[in-house]
Amino acid sequence: MQPILVVLVFATLAAFTAPLGVLPLRNRTAVPPAWLGWANALAAGFMLGAAYVIAETALVDHPVRAAAGALLGIGYTHLSHRASGVGDIDLNRLDEVDPTYGYRILFVSGLHGAMEGLAIGLAMLESLPFGILVALAMAVHNVPEAAVLGSVLRSSGLGPARTAGLAVAANIGQVLLAIVAFAIVPAIPGLLPWAFGFAVGGLTYLAISELLPEAYDRAGPVSIALVTSVATGFVVLLRGIVR
Repeated sequence: MQPILVVLVFATLAAFTAPLGVLPLRNRTAVPPAWLGWANALAAGFMLGAAYVIAETALVDHPVRAAAGALLGIGYTHLSHRASGVGDIDLNRLDEVDPTYGYRILFVSGLHGAMEGLAIGLAMLESLPFGILVALAMAVHNVPEAAVLGSVLRSSGLGPARTAGLAVAANIGQVLLAIVAFAIVPAIPGLLPWAFGFAVGGLTYLAISELLPEAYDRAGPVSIALVTSVATGFVVLLRGIVR
């Protein structure tokens, strides 16, 4: 299979795991918060492991540009979250949520998906096996993210099929950016370390600032710390195996 097709297949696979997060909502409006906590911890651990390995690659030849790119990635992720107007939400009190909240989550999920797609494409550049590993990590992350999105949309009266479709639509940018990163970034001299750094900063900020605080609130610190640590170590270990 051609490398660009590998990127397309696995980035698309990652995007289309989102309906799995909506599946438990067929007969309810929300999933237990503890489940979301553990799922977010798993996704955060995978993201931190991927960020570590990408950083290891990015910092070898151009540490200053990679570090500057990481700052841009952190800024992008932070500002995209603020621009959406999405704050903390109690999943046990969805009846009190503004009906437009779900669409704001949809907006920020699309912005995050673009950044995650960049990470997939760049990881594929580093090596196809590692890129596949990162795509699978993003696939895991898309499940709890879709569960949160689906919980809010279902509380607003949307049916399961439409909710699942919107969850997938939020990740289309992930597929597009993965292909762009893989095909175009290497063709622009000097852009690669910036792009690697951007992905590292975005993934790290998303895991530490958004996924883990929500996970602690929903499942407690001990189990979340264990799940995150094991997931991070698992990614780093697999990277050593596929190197």
